[in-house]
Amino acid sequence: MGIKNYTSQQPVMRTIALIEVKLAVSGATQILKEYTPDGKVDSIAFIKRMNGFDMPFKLPAKISECEKILRSRIRKPRKDTMKRISQQAERTAWKLIFDWVDVQMTMIELNQAEFMQVFMPYLYDHSTKQTYFEKMKEKGLQKLLPALTEKA
Repeated sequence: MGIKNYTSQQPVMRTIALIEVKLAVSGATQILKEYTPDGKVDSIAFIKRMNGFDMPFKLPAKISECEKILRSRIRKPRKDTMKRISQQAERTAWKLIFDWVDVQMTMIELNQAEFMQVFMPYLYDHSTKQTYFEKMKEKGLQKLLPALTEKA
């Protein structure tokens, strides 16, 4: 199976701007970019007001994970190839986030899903610096979802 967007040439900041537009149109009241020490955008955080509460969400790009996979597909990479792979991983990771957000917003608009139904894993707790999914994973999904792990 091929990797989606692994050849994307769209500049990262253009893709991020498109994500921000999708989030703003969906009702985000604040949007924040978080950067790595080397100046790359690491994640997009946003606030959406729901039922009278400001709900924080965080969408991480996981560029290094994308880069590992792309590097593993190259047999004998040259030094200049490794730099290009790093840049491609960043473009690919952000393009995937855009595509995912775009599809989710379309599903919400067509009443195929609710906002919290698709974005809940990305609900963000500032005090622990974790998404809801990260918290669940840390505590053990099986413990949190006993009905799903019970044997029939």
